[in-house]
Amino acid sequence: MPRTDVLLADPRLAAAITRLGPRPVKAAVHRAQRRARHGTVAPEEVADTAVALLPPTAGGLRPVINATGVLLHTNLGRAALSAAARQAVRDAAGPTDVELDLRTGVRARRGRSALEALCGRVPSAAAAHVVNNGAAALLLAATALAAGREIVIGRGEMVEIGDGFRLPDLLVSTGARLREVGTTNRTNAADYADAIGPETAFVLRVHPSNFRVTGFTRAAPTRDLAALGVPLVVDIGSGLLGPHPLLPDEPDAETALRDGAALVTASGDKLLGGPQCGLLLGDGDLVRTLARHPLARALRVDKLALAALEATLTGPETPTARALAADPRALTHRAERLAAELGASGVDVQAVTCTATVGGGGAPGVELPSAALSLPEPYAAALRTGPAPVVGRLEAGRCLLDLRAVEPEDDDRLAEAVRTAAPDGR
Repeated sequence: MPRTDVLLADPRLAAAITRLGPRPVKAAVHRAQRRARHGTVAPEEVADTAVALLPPTAGGLRPVINATGVLLHTNLGRAALSAAARQAVRDAAGPTDVELDLRTGVRARRGRSALEALCGRVPSAAAAHVVNNGAAALLLAATALAAGREIVIGRGEMVEIGDGFRLPDLLVSTGARLREVGTTNRTNAADYADAIGPETAFVLRVHPSNFRVTGFTRAAPTRDLAALGVPLVVDIGSGLLGPHPLLPDEPDAETALRDGAALVTASGDKLLGGPQCGLLLGDGDLVRTLARHPLARALRVDKLALAALEATLTGPETPTARALAADPRALTHRAERLAAELGASGVDVQAVTCTATVGGGGAPGVELPSAALSLPEPYAAALRTGPAPVVGRLEAGRCLLDLRAVEPEDDDRLAEAVRTAAPDGR
């Protein structure tokens, strides 16, 4: 049996220690040695086996190809960062001037350039602040403005935001009281006006972004709510900063502020295409009040997210934007080319048309024409657990690899993953 120190001296394992650290490399060596003791690996194969058992990264998260057809898949981390944002994260990984003015040598506002970029993208915002996610943005607003007071909210907007978390519970946890108005399907501006009193801190409008109510419905216009004499806070949810031609029913920050909202809250890792963070935009005095509240420190966003956010705002088109605007004909051409290549290798595959969705609690009901590779159902598990994981979806007894959210430069990786997952290596 090769000794541990001898195995760790193997150039491949020595290099892995530099890349991954000693613990995961030693763990791989010990696993390989146990296999040799049990007779499943020959002693001379222990080093090779240890190399094969090395984790791909030092962390537990594994990069995957999102072929689900859900552009912003919450279980896959929502928005994929642009190349510019990824580079910004790498650049900010060491010491940075996140709270230092290099010119004067004195303390500076944290993330000032990212906040300037955010206001630049939303001209109607006098000021901006960033916290660690969208729920935190609303939590900060409710705590700073409404603790011990009332928030007036439409009954149809008392939503569950995912994983069992409910908006009413979040708001009540701040010490605020909720004053529900209207009905599930119809709420008028008069309903809000009748509920406003001395205890009212603000009116809250929440976009029910993960479902739609159709039929006999009515919602009060933002302009009417902004004219009621108390601050209007609008939670747009999905992080769309301006109107989008493909998503005419999705609210955006610029329009809400132009219509009179005092404050807009949103997520950064959805339609904006940036990192996980919560955005607060609006009236300068109001935003500064929130930024100086003690809770703001606990909800503070880190330098890596600030770097990625700024690069998202000022850099090139994001993967989310490209996926949203993808030409269905180009997707079909890619699917047909990949199917022909894989079919020539003996893979049971077809190019099919299908429908993708936005996901991430955004644009409910919007269907995006797409194209996919259709494979036998067992491929789904084999691809998820392969050396380069690919996550698709099951539909009508087949595994579909939807190309809407797959970058064209990842097509070769996708094809290789399918070949590796094929029976008998085909």
